Amino acid sequence: MRILVPLPDHDFDTTEVAVPWRLLTDLGHTFTFATEHGGSAPRCDPRLLDGVIFGKLGAEPEPKSFYEQLTRAPEFTDPVAWKTIEPSDHDGLLLPGGHAPGMRQYLASATLQEIVGRFWDLERPVGAICHGVLLLARATDPHTGRSPLAEVRTTCLPKFMERSAYLATFWKLGRYYRTYPAYVEDEVKAALDDPAQFVRGPRGTRRGTATDDDPAFVVQDGRYLSARWPGDAYLFARRFHELLTA
Repeated sequence: MRILVPLPDHDFDTTEVAVPWRLLTDLGHTFTFATEHGGSAPRCDPRLLDGVIFGKLGAEPEPKSFYEQLTRAPEFTDPVAWKTIEPSDHDGLLLPGGHAPGMRQYLASATLQEIVGRFWDLERPVGAICHGVLLLARATDPHTGRSPLAEVRTTCLPKFMERSAYLATFWKLGRYYRTYPAYVEDEVKAALDDPAQFVRGPRGTRRGTATDDDPAFVVQDGRYLSARWPGDAYLFARRFHELLTA
């Protein structure tokens, strides 16, 4: 199956891109990466490779090794341009997240919002994780004129996680963990017909791994799959594979 992954030029989350790419590639799927202008490899948030603060809060060793492999993959080093994307050429759409300032290029793009709305209309699998859910919240279904999320159940980066990371690091990093003045959860809820469609998930912050899905959490509603943060990435990838091959 062919999976489309649009990205900003820099600052996306290491784990939320590299883990799905590695697991789904190993399961036989192919990827098309896309950046605004195409032609050169995008870059993840460098703090997640080095450790956000005092070597903590960054990506785990295995996702970092996956990212190093990804930087040598032809589909990643030579992405297509957003404006050239034809949604119907792909079987699935993955929308990763990230919180650093460079993500605004991707999250605020009218071009991507239009493409996401068109892909949603194809009724093919869509997966979004963390801030990636904002692209769906901001997109417009071409038939209803509303957000594709309006009638579905979803999760995203919960407010308690975003607030905790911000409060723990503000003294050193300022608003690094606050991509926008509004919390991700609040903007996503505003796109829903009923705030009860939002599912926060457990409050723990232990991460799922390649061999342990117990701490991880995803929400599936039909062909739409959502997850909260990098700690859900392994389960998210496996469940997206199930959607693609159902």
